[in-house]
Amino acid sequence: MKRILLTVFLGFGWTFGWTQRQYTTNTDAWLMYFGDHKVASRWGVHVEAQWRRNQFIVNPQQLLLRTGINYHFTANAFGTVGYCFVETYPYGEFAAKSTFPEHRLWQQIQFKSQMERLEVVSRIRLEQRFIHNPVQVSTSYKAGKAVYSNRFRMLYRASFPFKGKSIIDKSWYASIYNEVFVNFGKNVGLNIFDQNRAYIAIGYKYPRLGRIEVGLMDQIIVKADGKRIENNPTLQVGLTSNIDFYKPKS
Repeated sequence: MKRILLTVFLGFGWTFGWTQRQYTTNTDAWLMYFGDHKVASRWGVHVEAQWRRNQFIVNPQQLLLRTGINYHFTANAFGTVGYCFVETYPYGEFAAKSTFPEHRLWQQIQFKSQMERLEVVSRIRLEQRFIHNPVQVSTSYKAGKAVYSNRFRMLYRASFPFKGKSIIDKSWYASIYNEVFVNFGKNVGLNIFDQNRAYIAIGYKYPRLGRIEVGLMDQIIVKADGKRIENNPTLQVGLTSNIDFYKPKS
């Protein structure tokens, strides 16, 4: 039943037969920091680091470092342009041949709204990716020349406090989100649908520090050949900080 539901979800008109698809499961853990900090009335910086591990915390999976410049259109809407570096390590049954880097340029727009007790965040992100996939050199593998591709991401997140009408300092709350990843343009393989991430978590808002969340994400990854599919339950521990470094003149 699980494979049937997965096939319907990943369909998009694919014609590969069941015998051509391979599935694997990895149990991962991600430790994450997200920071959006104002430095002027409308300008801010984005700082992000993610340490991703495979087999819970035994083996390295990825290191992700992302930064950017934010422009705040309103109190609840901002756009970002930035750069991201990702180092991917061989992990799991469908492991890469060697460690390889990726460089990304990225742009996004994010909106936040309050619907009674429900806090809603929606985000659209574009990525221009330069991926150094492993290539064989003599009897070993190393990162090759960069291959350019594009990716579109759309996230929808909802959070609500266990008490009160909104998430304030010292509030416990619950969050869920879903994010879809779609590849497009040149150099895209048979994985136009690239990923889906579904997430549920419990969080606490610390005064001045930010929000700390512990949650479980179910990540579906489709490899470039369109046949190999990972289903990765992932423990996530994250800190999201919005410390304001801007002090308006009185």
